[in-house]
Amino acid sequence: MAGTITALKIQKRNRNRVNVYLDEHYGFSLADHLAVPLRQGQFLSDEEIARLEEEDEYHHVYRRAVKLIDHRPRSIAEVRQRMERQGVAADLIEKVIEQLTAIGLLDDAEFARLWVENRETFRPRSHRMLRYELRQKGLDEKTIAQALEQIDEEQSAHRLAHQRAHRLSRLDWPAFRQKLTGYLARRGYSYEVARRAVREAWQCLLESDDDILHNCRESEEEEWTC
Repeated sequence: MAGTITALKIQKRNRNRVNVYLDEHYGFSLADHLAVPLRQGQFLSDEEIARLEEEDEYHHVYRRAVKLIDHRPRSIAEVRQRMERQGVAADLIEKVIEQLTAIGLLDDAEFARLWVENRETFRPRSHRMLRYELRQKGLDEKTIAQALEQIDEEQSAHRLAHQRAHRLSRLDWPAFRQKLTGYLARRGYSYEVARRAVREAWQCLLESDDDILHNCRESEEEEWTC
C-alpha cells in the first residue's frame, strides 16, 4: 500500500475522521488528530501506514472504553469483558486498560467504594449480598473486604427496616414481623440481624401511633412481645 499522499479529505458522515488518498486512490482513514502531521506529497511506507493504522485502532478502542466508563463507573474486569466481546485483540485490551488505570479512570478500589456507598444510600443490603455483587464485577477479595469496612451491617439493616416500616404500619404485629423480616432476608441479612432490626422498627412505630399500640396489645400471645 505504500505511496505518496495525494489528498486528505474529511469524511462527510464523520467529521472526526480523515480519508487518506495515496497516488490518487483511497488508501485508509484515520482519526483527525492522527492525520494532522500528514501532508500532500508525503511518501508513506508500508511500515508507517501499519503504525498509523495501529494507532488509529488504539484510539478507537480507547474512546469506546472511555464512553463506557462515562455511562457509569466500571470495574477493570467489566471493561475487559466488554472489549473481549467486541473482538478486540488481547494485547490492545491490556494496553487500553493500562492507560485508563494510569490516569485513574479505572480503579477497582474506588469502584468498590462507590458501589457499596451507592447501595447503602439507595438500596441497603447485607455484606454477604454486597460481596456477591462485587465478585460478579470481577473484584478480588482484598478489594471487596476493604470496601465493606465502611458499612456497619447492623446499622444498615436497622435503617432499611425503618424506611420500610411505614409502608407496613397498618398491619398488626405478626403480619408486620413476617413481611419486614422477609424483606430484610431477601436483601441478605441474617435472621438475628433482621430480628433485631424489625423489633426496633416496631417499637419506634409504637411510640408514634396509638392504633399500632392497640394492635400490639392484641398480639401479646406472640413470641415477640412488645
